[in-house]
Order: sequence, then structure tokens, then C-alpha cells
Amino acid sequence: VSLKRNRNLVFIVAALCLTSGRLSSRACVLLSSLAVVFLTSLFFSVSLRGAVGFNYLEAPGWEESRRVKLVPSYAGAHQLALPDSPQQRTCSCPRCVGDPGVSEWFDENYEPDISPVWTKDNIELPSDVYYWWVMLQPQFKPHSIHQVLLRLFQVIPGHSPYAWWDQRRCLRCAVVGNSGNLRGAAYGAAIDGHNYIMRINLAPTVGYEGDAGSRTTHHFMYPESAKNLAANVSFVLVTYAPVKQFLRVDKDKVQIFNPAFFKYIHDRWTKHHGRYPSTGMLVLFFALHVCDEPGNWHHYWEQNRYSGEFRKTGVHDADYEAQIIQRLAKAGKITVYPGK
Repeated sequence: VSLKRNRNLVFIVAALCLTSGRLSSRACVLLSSLAVVFLTSLFFSVSLRGAVGFNYLEAPGWEESRRVKLVPSYAGAHQLALPDSPQQRTCSCPRCVGDPGVSEWFDENYEPDISPVWTKDNIELPSDVYYWWVMLQPQFKPHSIHQVLLRLFQVIPGHSPYAWWDQRRCLRCAVVGNSGNLRGAAYGAAIDGHNYIMRINLAPTVGYEGDAGSRTTHHFMYPESAKNLAANVSFVLVTYAPVKQFLRVDKDKVQIFNPAFFKYIHDRWTKHHGRYPSTGMLVLFFALHVCDEPGNWHHYWEQNRYSGEFRKTGVHDADYEAQIIQRLAKAGKITVYPGK
């Protein structure tokens, strides 16, 4: 029905009310009100959608539009322009994590500019990140931690040590898990030959140097697993629960895992499989964002009689995480060393 016809309808109703004695005054008022409401709603619909038949309002070539990558509201994240050519290298290694055009799946999910560590520069958390993070705590206590962090960054470094990037470098990293598959594999020398060697929780090395290596540059721990470390080891604390009152670590080597980065992995990569990603998954993606060429030595994803206990907890989805690692290896973003 055209706009003109609806306008005439109002006039017809008004004429009937004025000329006909068969309609009561109450009926006339009711009919007139309904006509006005209908006409008002019609004007509102036209203002929202545009009039039918107005060709100049149609967006030409919409079917030819290109998909764009949207950056979520993670603190410290911003979108960098990708290289003009997929052939442009981001490092000097034979294979570089940041090289685009190798895997569409990886490029769609990988956000190179979100910081893995919590610093003064990204101290503020988006509300959705903050409440998701505090809900992981054993006792939900939504309180401001801004002042606590400001005091903390007066003691430990307040800026990311990974902020610089050089295309001429080749920073090689080893992510070493605690899997029994490493025993007897003789990976020790290969692991120790990397620039960064990242270990998880208790991570025994004494007595296993030939298989697991002896060097450690980064040690990732949940609060309940925290232990004293050597002065030359970076202590990366994955925190969402109370920390032990005293820890013997080098204060200049302490780093806090960014909760926004934590949720980024949960959203983009593990896709909410499990309550939150495992420590091994967090460390692997930490390496993917600070290193040029990561290698992964097995953690919880081994197939043995003990790994089933981990798979049944419901906290992490080990099978889904194993699929992610397989896809990363297939895309050439990591090299997996399965052991024996």
C-alpha cells in the first residue's frame, strides 16, 4: 500500500465521522487514533529502511565486498597492516610464525599485536575480560585491582620485554612440557640450543638433562605450583588465585600473564572447549607471539594410560587442544617433537 493511499485512508475515516450519523463519537475517535498510529508507524518504517523503489539507496557491488578482520576489544591489541605481498618475510628463520598467507585458518585467528604480558601499557582490562578472569578464581571477589597493579609495577618491570621486532632476527623457542614421552628421547642438546626455553609448572630437569635439557629461560606457573627459581630465569605467573606469600625469584624477571591474552586464546583458539585453556596451551601461544620459530615438546597430549585422567577433568579439553597443535604443525607454524 503506497504512502499516498494510507494518507487518503485517514481523510476517508475523518469524512465518515463528520458526515455520517451512524458512527458514534467514541467510534470516530477510536478509528481516527488507529489511523494516525498506523500512519506514524509507516513513516517510522520508511525512515529506517528507506522507501521502496529508491535505487540510489542500494549499495552497489555488495556481493563483491571483501571480508575484513575485526579486532576484539582486548587490551593492548591493535591491527597492523599486513605486508603488501604474502612473500614478505617477518623474520630471518627458514619458517616464520608471523608470515601471512600460509594458512587462512591461522591468519583469521592470529592477532600479532596483543601483548602476552600484563604491563602498565595495558593495565586496564575490558569489562568482559575482567569478569571472565575473576570468575576463574576459587572465590569470586569482583574488586578493583588497579592500585595493586600500580604498586606491583613499582617493584617488577612495568613494560613488555617483547615489544621490539626485527625482521633480521631469528628467535627460536622451545616449549617443553612434562610428558613421559620425553624420557629416552635424547632431546636435551636440541632443546638447550634454542634462544628461549619455556617450561611449565614443576618441570623436572635434574637427572633428565639428556632428554629434557638443562637450560630454562622462562618458567610458567599457576600460583599453586609456584616455586623458587634461579636468578636468570624469567618467572611468568599465570594468576587467577592467591599467590604464595613468599617466593624467591629475581624481581626484574617477573612477568604477569595478561588476562586479555588468556581470554583471547579461550575465544579464538580453544573456542570455549573446556573451562579455560591448559597451561601448556597458554605457553605455546605465548611462544607463538614472542618467538619467530617455536618448537613444542609434548605435554599432556600423549596417548598413554595416565593421560586419560587429565582428559576426564572437564577443566581442559585435551583432545581439542591436541587438534589445534596438529593444525599448527600442519600449517608449518610449529614443529612438534613427540618423543617415544
